[in-house]
This record gives sequence, C-alpha cells and structure tokens, in this order.
Amino acid sequence: MQEWLAGQARVRARRGIVRHTTPRTGWGAAPLDLASNDYLGLAADPRLQAAGIAAVGSYGTGARSSRVVTGTHPVHAELESELCALTGQPAALAFSSGYTANLGILTALGGPGTLILRDEHAHASLIDGARLARSPLAAFGHQDLDSLRRLLAQRTQPRAVVVVESIYSVLGDAADLPATARLCAEHDALLVVDEAHGIGVAGNGRGAVHAAGLAGAEHVVLTATLSKALGAQGGAVLGPPALREHLVNTARSFIFDTGLAPAAAAAAAEACRVIAAEPDRVAAVGRNAALIAAGLGIEQAAGAVQSVPAGTPDRAAGLAIRLEDSGVLVGCFRPPSVPDGVSRLRLTARADLAPEQLRTATGLINSLLAATEVPA
Repeated sequence: MQEWLAGQARVRARRGIVRHTTPRTGWGAAPLDLASNDYLGLAADPRLQAAGIAAVGSYGTGARSSRVVTGTHPVHAELESELCALTGQPAALAFSSGYTANLGILTALGGPGTLILRDEHAHASLIDGARLARSPLAAFGHQDLDSLRRLLAQRTQPRAVVVVESIYSVLGDAADLPATARLCAEHDALLVVDEAHGIGVAGNGRGAVHAAGLAGAEHVVLTATLSKALGAQGGAVLGPPALREHLVNTARSFIFDTGLAPAAAAAAAEACRVIAAEPDRVAAVGRNAALIAAGLGIEQAAGAVQSVPAGTPDRAAGLAIRLEDSGVLVGCFRPPSVPDGVSRLRLTARADLAPEQLRTATGLINSLLAATEVPA
C-alpha cells in the first residue's frame, strides 16, 4: 500500500494537480480573498455570529445524534422554515452538507426503475449520488436539451430524474431552467436543480428556480448548500412535503448521519433573513462580477464566480502562487475539477469587496498573465 501511495503522489506531481490544505489567516487580514465561496460576505457577519453563539448556548456544540433519533432541535425547524420562505418552496430538509444532500436525494429516488440523466458538467456530488443510486445512468451534453429530449424519449423505466445545476461554477453559465422544466414535464420526469451557486446570488437571492417562476412546481426539486452565499455550513433539499417525508425515511446520508450542528443551522437561518432584507447586498455581487469581468477582458459569468483560462495545470497553479505572494488569493481550477480539461484561475465577486480592491487585483492578474508564457 505504501508503495502504491507513493506512486500515486508521483503521478499527481507529474500532472501538476497536487492540492494542499494550507491554514489561512484570520478574517480581515491580508491577503485579499478572491478565492472563497463567501459570496455575500456573511461568514463573519456579527448577526450570523450572534445567532450561532446563541444556538451553542441553547443546544450545545453538536446535534448529538441522527435527526431521526434525538438530533432534531427547534433550530433545525427554524432553518427549514427560513429556507422555504426565501426560496418559495413548500418543504425543506437540512443535511450536514450540500454534498450529503445531493447524495441523499439521488440515492433515495434511485433504483432499477429510475433513469437518472445528468448534465455532463454536473458537480462531483451529483455524479457520486447518481452512481450510488443503483440506477441506469446517462449523461447528456452540457446545456444540450436536444440530447436530453432524445434520452427521455428512449427511456423504458417508469421513472426519470434529470439533474442540472442552476449556475455552473467552472464556466459560470446558467441553465435554461424554464425550457428544461417544460421538457421534464412533457416526459413525466422529475427535475433536480442544484442551487449551490444560485441561492443568495440569482433571483434577488431567492435562487434561479424562483426567478424562473418554478418555485413550488411539483416536478421541480432543488438542493442547496449553506456554506457559500449563506456563510454557514450544511445543505438542504427543498420541494414537495411528500418528498421530504420520503427522504426522512429513506435517505441514508440523512438517517445515518449526525444532524447539522445547531450553530451552523442558526447562522444559516439568520443568513436567509439577511438576504431577504438586504437586496443591495445581493446586487453587489453582480456589480463586482461585472468589474472583475471588465477588468480581465472576459465575458461575465452568470454567478459570483468568474474564471480566467490559464492553460496547463502547472501554469494555473504557478499563477495562483505568484498572486498569493503578491497579496491576492484566487482559486485554481485544475483537472479533474474542470470538465473541459482547461485549467483556470477562479475569482469570487464577493459583495463585501470595494471596487478599488477589484481594480488593483485585476490589474495584477493581467500583469502576471502577460508576463508568463502561454503554452502552445
């Protein structure tokens, strides 16, 4: 085993895809953070901190058990209610992460009688959930509804689940949810929309599903993470009450997992209230995204994440290191995280960043891009 592990490490080094878990400095300290998923700048908001601290005082630091044993506390019901109020969905179920939410819904709906069809750019958690579902699977071309239509028309299974993201984090493009939902309705298929990059960003913060007029539609279900725009931790599935009841009784990543920590649940619930009350905070994400895109000469992506093609994994990683040395943190997308194989620098248009900070950062990035050789 040790020899195999050493060999795998050499392969990663040769491919330029070594990753690290480097501790970062505290909030407000240099360098400038353009890498995190804290889209609305809520992770350090005093209101969320106060809500989390109060929850620790009331319920302790952990949920203590599975939600179906003694791990459901009033704060979980509060969170699920606030998520419904924000998104316009009739019912919600909170999970310990967005990853477990995606695993939970697909495995609970899957099986030999359910065909699962996913966009080929779907997140790893959706891919893993589909694999674990023990369902017949197929991927359709990214945003290719003609391909999806053919697969649905050819299906022989009694049930079908179509899986898309509302906003794709790598290319930053938005799904055509109205057209996709219509197609699913025509073929009696359930549409599962991962709103990881939509909640708090699209549709005045209420998400792309709500903006598309699909909130509460019986054949449309959404999943969400609480760790990006909501500044907390956890995940959720939102949709019809019957689906929630089914998940409580069948979703293994819910039943056999300790409940979401009360502090995270309380902070996420408070974030929902802040988003609803402060629309300009949401609008600031779009304004800053436009500044980043204009400064780098790229097409503005639909969500908070703006990405710059950087060629090879080594070049992308090298640029990210040079930027950090210069006081700017950016993300680095490399295989297997990029569906098209093109490594990218990933910049987050956080709502709490000033225009001057973004102009300085994009100027620095342009200088470094121009100074490094672009691979042939």
